[in-house]
Amino acid sequence: MKRIVKAAVRFFMNPARRGLFFLAALGLFAFVDFSVSGLVRRTFVFYSIRSGEATVEDRMIRSSSSRETDIRRYVEEALLGPVSPNSAPLFPRDTRLDSFLYRDGVVYADLSESAVLPPPEGGDVFRNFLTLYRGIRRNFPYVKDVRLFAAGREAYVEEFRRIFSEENEK
Repeated sequence: MKRIVKAAVRFFMNPARRGLFFLAALGLFAFVDFSVSGLVRRTFVFYSIRSGEATVEDRMIRSSSSRETDIRRYVEEALLGPVSPNSAPLFPRDTRLDSFLYRDGVVYADLSESAVLPPPEGGDVFRNFLTLYRGIRRNFPYVKDVRLFAAGREAYVEEFRRIFSEENEK
């Protein structure tokens, strides 16, 4: 036991080795913390209030073992709106996710009736639905199709099918 202690003391006497050890320990702690936390990075697109330009936000969202839960959390987070005060939400603040289903690679998301109203900060309703549609497709590559509804009625059926078929041809 004395030999081990003496070797450790000699090792830590050198400031460079001591710093390297603490750096490696800190890195290992950060890796274990990240692995255990279960967070995953998701990207959200919102639009600037002044210029209307797209801004991208990265958020860490808790991951689950269910794909449906992961996508639902993404949609609910998108409905909360941007973190940046200079960006406009995609939908009015009172818009809620009424129902959600993910089956056979297809997402069915029914938003409340207020989703079809333009947000008070301005913006195009179709562009906002398309942004949510593309956000789901971008963050979840296993999703084959997205069907968005507002108050139980499918939104922009033909436009989304056309866009989806064009994206698949590329």
